[in-house]
Amino acid sequence: MRPEILFPLFAPVASLPGIGPRYAKLVERLAGPHVVDLCWHLPSGLIDRRYAPQIANAEPGRIATITLEVQHHEAPRSKRQPYRIFGSDGTGQLELVFFHARPDYLNKILPAGERRVVSGRVEEFGGRLQMTHPDHIGKVEELERLKAVEPVYPLTAGLTLKPLSKAIQAAVGRAPDLPEWLDPEFQRRRAWPGWREALRRAHAPQASQDLELDRPWRARLAFDELLANQLALALVRHHQRTLRGRALKGDGGLCAKARAALPFELTGAQKRAIDEIAADMAAPARMLRLLQGDVGSGKTVVALMAMLTAVEAGAQAALMAPTEILARQHYATIAPLAAAAGVGIELLTGRDKGAARRDAVARLSEGQSALAVGTHALFQQDIMFRDLALAVVDEQHRFGVHQRIELAAKGQAVDMLVMTATPIPRTLVLTAYGDMEVSRLTEKPAGRQPVDTRTLPIGRVSQGVDGGGRALRSGAKVYWVCPLVQESEVSDLAAATERWAALQARFGKRVGLVHGRMKGKDKDAVMAAFAHGDIDLLVATTVIEVGVDVPAASVMVIERAERFGLAQLHQLRGRVGRGRAKSNCLLLYQGPLGETARARLRVMRDTDDGFKIAEEDLRLRGAGEVLGTRQSGMPEFRLADIGVHQELLGAARDDARLILQRDVELQSARGQALRVLLYLFERDVAVRYLRSG
Repeated sequence: MRPEILFPLFAPVASLPGIGPRYAKLVERLAGPHVVDLCWHLPSGLIDRRYAPQIANAEPGRIATITLEVQHHEAPRSKRQPYRIFGSDGTGQLELVFFHARPDYLNKILPAGERRVVSGRVEEFGGRLQMTHPDHIGKVEELERLKAVEPVYPLTAGLTLKPLSKAIQAAVGRAPDLPEWLDPEFQRRRAWPGWREALRRAHAPQASQDLELDRPWRARLAFDELLANQLALALVRHHQRTLRGRALKGDGGLCAKARAALPFELTGAQKRAIDEIAADMAAPARMLRLLQGDVGSGKTVVALMAMLTAVEAGAQAALMAPTEILARQHYATIAPLAAAAGVGIELLTGRDKGAARRDAVARLSEGQSALAVGTHALFQQDIMFRDLALAVVDEQHRFGVHQRIELAAKGQAVDMLVMTATPIPRTLVLTAYGDMEVSRLTEKPAGRQPVDTRTLPIGRVSQGVDGGGRALRSGAKVYWVCPLVQESEVSDLAAATERWAALQARFGKRVGLVHGRMKGKDKDAVMAAFAHGDIDLLVATTVIEVGVDVPAASVMVIERAERFGLAQLHQLRGRVGRGRAKSNCLLLYQGPLGETARARLRVMRDTDDGFKIAEEDLRLRGAGEVLGTRQSGMPEFRLADIGVHQELLGAARDDARLILQRDVELQSARGQALRVLLYLFERDVAVRYLRSG
């Protein structure tokens, strides 16, 4: 149960002053449904209203707070003209301008003959000083209140700064005095304020440097969020470790047979990862390990060795992939090696029906087949294993944690290996996969060709077409990836169809088209024709990004490359350079390029190291953008910026580890305060693993 002290912060935003039903919807879309969400909605700028000159000295273009006597009102002669009010302070005259005005309202707040304070931007027009729609109008006794520094907040369509600021100030005012969860010595060394004071300071900047992320109050709030994240992951991990596991130890016989059938030597990184995984599997606790490897670094073979280790120990193993194409590709890699080791393997996807599927399911449930490769179809109720002991999940970020758990529920004390071909910067691995041990494949297998990457303005697209033609004549296959038009498959498809028609006019029936709106089996048919048939140039939207293996493809053209993220460009480029032929990647861009886009294309030209590229991506775009946070299961931080707060993330991780060593049930006074922290940042799942207290 959420502690009572937090109830005011988890009240709906509609409970705040000035937030009626219409505004509530907008505020929810902008920040979230609870009062606390507005506390986390920090200012992005400020307006300084402390400049209070006499009218004669007022500088045009500046925000000024001016005291004047209202002289007279001048109503417009037509609807298209503004309403004007003239005022003076003895040194000069200021004209207040209002469009679509309500005269009765303006006469009430700016009555002729009385002194008033107005605050807004002063402009010069036709030799006269003007202020159009002052931001604030008040009485003389309100001068000091109006001469303030005002925070500016990010907005959404339909919501203006005034009601949002008022609601945020009310939200911050509701923040209770919470028990301190920071280590006292650590807090003293950093000279950080308490939580409530940090929140108040973050929403009351007095100068632009107060908005910087390294200010004590901003750093304190960022650390709180990171600590909640790391403590929650540590609790989940601890709970995972306390669950009864099983020691899976093989004799190495099946692995040796599969290794002997490999057409290449394993890399040092592959051998290291295989040893790390085998050691985890042999331990009595449950394994939860992340295998990170760049495109083509040989993750499937590492996964197979782990699966065969489970079989050597008398159990079964399953590998789950997010798409049918990817599942079939894993199966194509694993099946001949499993056959060489004398181990039965089944492929299960949504497309498999009828007797063949029934037989495959029966062989798994009876234990005749020890290995299964498949898609989400592996979750289906009728699929039973005789003894599932290892589950491998590929492209981890396409599945949620609950799907990991569902697959694990098909066996007893199942070990879990999750794989990703998306190189993730170390800092993001900590935030998203802090509950896992990590193995990294940092070497390319022997025989992988470097890809020569060039950039070219889109106006010279004909050179790309000519280059494609030369590659086709030499017997190579070519990918042509069409741009992300906007967040809409329909317009992406229009761009791809147009390019396909143009290329088909030049190269005829050898040109195929694949896109996200095609049915699975149609997509697979085109991919198969590209891999082994008579399609030699494949026009595609980004559906080809993950897992397609066509060794004959040696040219990749990416149109409007400036619209893609670095991780995506790197994934796409990884589709070529898989065979013996020299490979090329051409990035066509539309100028003029912004600074970030130019840097992105430069990185692509200079390196093909996925981990370096991922670190650059993090630096250029910030953590929220890398991998597309929402799709990837990455936590979204409101207060911390992983690019800036890397050192705080390390400190939060160390602190979480220490907390669990000293007070694993969070029963001490600090432990109780940390429970409040977990609820404050809605990490309630982790609290469920604690005994009540």
